[in-house]
Amino acid sequence: MTSLLHDPELEALLDRLHAESDAQAAETSAFFTEARRESGRDRTQRGFDDDMRRYLADKLVALDRDKAMFCYQVCRALGARRVVEAGTSHGVSTLYLAAAVRDNGHDDGVVIATEYEPDKAAVARANFDEAGLASWIELREGDLRETLVDCGGPVDFLLVDIWHVALDALELVAPALRPGAVVVTDNTISSAEGYQPYFEFLNDPANKLRTMTLPFSGGLEFTVRIDEQR
Repeated sequence: MTSLLHDPELEALLDRLHAESDAQAAETSAFFTEARRESGRDRTQRGFDDDMRRYLADKLVALDRDKAMFCYQVCRALGARRVVEAGTSHGVSTLYLAAAVRDNGHDDGVVIATEYEPDKAAVARANFDEAGLASWIELREGDLRETLVDCGGPVDFLLVDIWHVALDALELVAPALRPGAVVVTDNTISSAEGYQPYFEFLNDPANKLRTMTLPFSGGLEFTVRIDEQR
């Protein structure tokens, strides 16, 4: 694959993190398959219970490399200065977003990242430091329904990669989305049933959003904030 980041040290770190995430993928998939078999619901419908939280405590569950690269490209095209990420985990996708803000030349730009689990937040911060991107990242630790109440200004790009509170994240950030801002949401085909309320919000004309599903693995929703309906 052709390099897009032109940052050898960052790319080496991302290679390592993606490899770790890929190595966990089969086990994680099997866990969710069994959870669905037991409950009769997909992971977005089951809820985020204690068993699931314990299992995922040390899992990266990173955004796929091609999706992360796509987010980087979109942020570059937007000239993104303020980015929000709902669901940080170990910070893999955060690094792509922060690299885009940096490469856009915004020394005062920021990626507002969110993570509920303290141990994951600690790992993410170490990755941010190793990548030299910490100054472009504000990691807000805790429940995003509290940490994303104020985004601090107009938002250019929102990444939603956390299924169980996806709608909460969108509802909180939507008022801050500038016209032309983009929202990207992962796995909207593979977990379509669980995203029904999310799609109702996307398709409500009052919310001034237009959306389409891109054919990445599992589906990737591409949503644009518009000025008005036409």
